Formats: sequence, C-alpha cells, structure tokens
Amino acid sequence: MSKSASRARLAEIIRKRSFGRGEITLASGRKSDFYFNLKPTMCDPEGATLLAELTYEALKDDGLDYIGGLEMGAVPLAGAIAQLSWLKGHPIAAFFVRKKPKEHGARLAIEGLTKGETLEGKRIVIVEDVTTTGGSALKAVEAVREAGGIVALVLTMVDREEGATETFSEAGLTFRSLYKAAEFLQD
Repeated sequence: MSKSASRARLAEIIRKRSFGRGEITLASGRKSDFYFNLKPTMCDPEGATLLAELTYEALKDDGLDYIGGLEMGAVPLAGAIAQLSWLKGHPIAAFFVRKKPKEHGARLAIEGLTKGETLEGKRIVIVEDVTTTGGSALKAVEAVREAGGIVALVLTMVDREEGATETFSEAGLTFRSLYKAAEFLQD
C-alpha cells in the first residue's frame, strides 16, 4: 500500500474507532464538542500497524535512539514502532514515562530500560496519541532531559490544533503530527 493510501486508510480507522462528537472535558481541562480516543485504533491490528508504519516513515531519517512518552498514550505507540523499527533493520528502542513513579519496587519514573541502560546523550522522540496544548508531552520531555536525554522532537498522531505548536515552539522543540484535527472536522 502506498504512503498516501495507508494514510487515507488510517484516517478511516481513526474516524470509525477513535473520533466522536459530544461535549467532553479534555486532559488539559478545556471543554470541547469533539474528541479523539486513539486507544481503540492503537489496539486494532490494522490501526496499530498503520500507525507504526506511518510513524516509522516519519521518523526514520531523524537519527533517533529511543522513542517514548508519557503513559498511557505513548505505550502502545512506542512498543509498536520499536518492533517495526527492528523488522526494518533500524532499531529504535522504546520506553515510557510514568505520570507518577511507583511507590514500590525500583520507583522509576522512566520504564523500559534495563539495569545500567540510560538515556544519557541519546536522541529521543517523544510520541503522543493526541495533543491539545502539549502539557502532557512536556512532562515526558522534562523527565527525559532530567535523565540526560536529548529530545530531538515531539510527534503526535493527532494535533487538536489548540496550542501545542506554540507550546513546543516556546520550549524550543520541533513538533510534528501525522494528522490535524481539522482533517476530521470537515465532515
């Protein structure tokens, strides 16, 4: 399937499984009359495959070492992309940032790294399923920077176009998206 055909098919899946109309309160606290819940698309075999393929294609030339982001949205994305990157012969390891470190065990904020493995000096992309203002992704950026990682960019599957571009610009971060909310609001 061509990239444009894959992108069109994934948009159909998102529209069917993950997009809805109706009043909702977003993670940012804002009210909206539409929403995206990408978990049903990320858990669908075809949706997960297309998200991984399109994301890998968007990132393959960025010289990245790791892909990750804030739980929960980044977990299935990072895992699928890590697996695909291995199959494509250009491995990008995955991790995720806990919203709050566990109060037992190793009490880690960043999960997925083996003992002795570190993000120090590594080029990292922060991924997110849906981005509104960018606040959630910035939490992951902060954790990665505290661990010594270099955040190369932030990539979201769907940009709601409600301030994230400005947030990341002010933070000196490159921000890209696979889709814009406007693409789903035209119907």
